[in-house]
Amino acid sequence: MSGNIQLLSDTLAGAKAEGRSALIAYLPAGFPTVDGGIEAVKAVLEGGADVVEVGLPHSDPVLDGPVIQTADDIALRGGVRIADVMRTVREAYRATGKPILVMTYWNPIDRYGVERFTAELAEAGGAGCILPDLPVQESALWREHAEKHGLATIFVVAPSSKDERLAEITAAGSGFLYAASLMGVTGTRESVGEQAQDLVRRTRATGTGLPVCVGLGVSNRAQAAEVAGFADGVIVGSAFVKRMLDAPDEAAGLTAVRELAGDLAKGVRGQA
Repeated sequence: MSGNIQLLSDTLAGAKAEGRSALIAYLPAGFPTVDGGIEAVKAVLEGGADVVEVGLPHSDPVLDGPVIQTADDIALRGGVRIADVMRTVREAYRATGKPILVMTYWNPIDRYGVERFTAELAEAGGAGCILPDLPVQESALWREHAEKHGLATIFVVAPSSKDERLAEITAAGSGFLYAASLMGVTGTRESVGEQAQDLVRRTRATGTGLPVCVGLGVSNRAQAAEVAGFADGVIVGSAFVKRMLDAPDEAAGLTAVRELAGDLAKGVRGQA
């Protein structure tokens, strides 16, 4: 069975045709429980997200902040496994028909087996994988199997990436490019926006035809509208996870993430 890379590409192209950015949400599998996590993914898609990244919880999520680390810890203590991640992808895709990605560090895939992981993700209806710590020069095996199974390989670029490195990454990626601005804690929002905008500009200058989507710590409609002004997609993670963490119970959490998705969906349409 082939994965859904084409669905991902069509979804991003559809958003562009509507004159807007796509809204891409992130939630970890197994949080607050496996069943609860599946319902949360469905809720953000029903609320207005175009794409969801399902996080594979990791014991040492070095690129994630404390909010996502807390959720990962809850999922891991609950016994979440890769099979649960695949189930989350399968059920969310079947319920909504929207593109579902997995975001994971490389070690779990390496241990699980690249062929096994890609085959199972495609069978579940997944659209691809975001691999933040897999170097492009070490990605040939992954890309071979991902392409065979119809899955996108989404690499992460950062403000520190030199132009030559950006060209290497954009040439190897598929689906879209994840532009991560990690400077949000050090400057004003205006300077962060300029930095992210410059990264998008430099990434597009490599000649890539891939959409460039920005993860910037966006948490509200106004910020989504700001990033949507220069990016093909707006990626939101911690804000959704925090809504779930802060909710008094699971039902309230689902309502909260559904409402946030709706608010952010207005933002990516320029309704600040």
